[in-house]
Amino acid sequence: MKGLTAFKEKATGVFGGLKPNMEKFEISQSYHGGHGGYEEMEGGDREGRGPGGGHAYDDDDDRPDSPASFEEIERPPLRKIDKYCKAECPCMPARYTIATMACVGFMIAFGMRCNMSAAKLKGEHNGTVFMNWTVAVESHVDSSFFWGYLVTQIPGGFIASKFPANKIFGLSIVSSATLHLFVPFAMTLMHGHVVICVRVLQGLFEGVTYPACHGIWRFWAPPMERSRLATLAFSGSYAGVVVGLPLSGLLADAVGYQAPFYAYGVFGIIWYMFWIWLCFENPRKHPAISIPELKYIEKSLGESAHPTMPSLKTTPWREMMRSMPVYAIIVANFCRSWNFYLLVLFQSSFLKHKFGFKVEEAGFVGSLPHLIMTTIVPFGGMLADHLRKNGILSTTNVRKLFNCGGFGMEGLFFLFVAHSSTATGAMFALTCGVAFSGFAISGYNVNHLDIAPRYASILMGLSNGIGTLAGIIVPYALDGLIQANPTGCWTTVFTLAACVHLVGCTFYGIFASGELQPWAEPPAEEQKVWAPPPGAITNTDPSQAGMLGDYMKETSFGAPEYTEQSQMQQSTAISYGATGHVANNPFAMASGAPPIAEEDAPPTYGDVTNPGQYGYTQGQMPSYDPQGYQQQ
Repeated sequence: MKGLTAFKEKATGVFGGLKPNMEKFEISQSYHGGHGGYEEMEGGDREGRGPGGGHAYDDDDDRPDSPASFEEIERPPLRKIDKYCKAECPCMPARYTIATMACVGFMIAFGMRCNMSAAKLKGEHNGTVFMNWTVAVESHVDSSFFWGYLVTQIPGGFIASKFPANKIFGLSIVSSATLHLFVPFAMTLMHGHVVICVRVLQGLFEGVTYPACHGIWRFWAPPMERSRLATLAFSGSYAGVVVGLPLSGLLADAVGYQAPFYAYGVFGIIWYMFWIWLCFENPRKHPAISIPELKYIEKSLGESAHPTMPSLKTTPWREMMRSMPVYAIIVANFCRSWNFYLLVLFQSSFLKHKFGFKVEEAGFVGSLPHLIMTTIVPFGGMLADHLRKNGILSTTNVRKLFNCGGFGMEGLFFLFVAHSSTATGAMFALTCGVAFSGFAISGYNVNHLDIAPRYASILMGLSNGIGTLAGIIVPYALDGLIQANPTGCWTTVFTLAACVHLVGCTFYGIFASGELQPWAEPPAEEQKVWAPPPGAITNTDPSQAGMLGDYMKETSFGAPEYTEQSQMQQSTAISYGATGHVANNPFAMASGAPPIAEEDAPPTYGDVTNPGQYGYTQGQMPSYDPQGYQQQ
């Protein structure tokens, strides 16, 4: 364990740019932060008598404590696998482990979408029509995945809100990967009708991936890290094309058209085993997350012990449908999906038919633009967060700048592709255009979390569902053109793509917003926090004079300027309460206040029979309004 800890400390430097400068807490070596988790496995090494083996608060104890010590942290019980192998990546925080695993999941999901194009090119390369399918059947096979994908987008948002989003995300990908194993056999049955049904089922399962991913970040992404965490996960969709195009071409050419389907089916099942081991619904349920990271995430998000999930009835559909920022996201998603699915489905055909590339060559050369984009997407996320965090640009201006800049440059370079006569010129323009579009992911694709974090998964399902229409329309719109004129149709294809992007750029630039919308505010009951009833603590009772003094001293904090280091110090929706009324609190003793005796049976909050005697125990941290006491 010591060697693993040393390796973790050294490797952490590699991810120094990803981690925020969290406030550094000085935590006792023997403090375990509560019951459960890996602390239970270290019972033999405990030195203290406090919760989880740590030291309890003592009047004569002068060791430093951390804000994590102010509250009993209940750690989840360990699973069987956790007792033999700790659920963490040694060199990454827990939230970045989840982002990386989500990235790999998207790589597999989007890599599977590249397999069919490689299989069809392999059939054409042998001089035969693939499976003797007609043009109509090929179009149905290409678009059938998106029929199912469209259906589960909006329901996927509610499913991810009602059930653990991490489980929904994992099950969607492993189910699609399992069905992928049956695609080669299904292609040989009934002239393509069976494979169409299989691909519809795959789309139904994968339709919940994007809403579920936003549901994960609802609990895991601090506000100032939304862009980088979301873009790190979403970059997998483009990295999947980078790996999927050449790998599918190699496997199809070396083994047969069935090989890519079998390979990616196995990849998805193996990935799922690691996903259920490393990823959890929220930080409180992670047995290996560090206490500082747990507190940092919860403080930055604002704690609500049991937030209510949006339902079909409580979702403000009317206000949502009248919101222009929502329409800006929807239009941008459709325009980006048009060009993305154009490249996924027809980029290899473009290189083969216009410039004479072989199947494996088309795969490798075609993956270059997506490789550049894969590196741009997370970089754009970090740059966007930097501009917001340092107050250089507002969130609205950052989203508009990145989205409109990415869309506009891609549309411009696609015009060069449309009129390019050489393979070198076409690939240079295509690479530049796709690379610039990577910045747009830090615009529209994370904008849901800005305008309505409470309904982010539902909005993602709505916008991605409309974007999926592009995946359905593109095959029908282009298959006929390609069959009629395989060499000369590409000028029309890429000019149309450039116009679509320029329309999206204009619409988003006018109507987008990065501010929380009024209809997205949480219900009033969730904003209320418990406070002692008026008169429960007064100046007239000498026994409570010290308590009142400590209330005034400990809670009359000003509103410091928001910085990343102050996230864990600022009060959010629910406060952890004062420290003055906690028995045996070293901070209260240092201020000279008399100690408050603990009572065996503290009164319940709803039934205060004796306002003159109000006791609290260490685990109970009430919140209150300091202005209310100053007015008495």
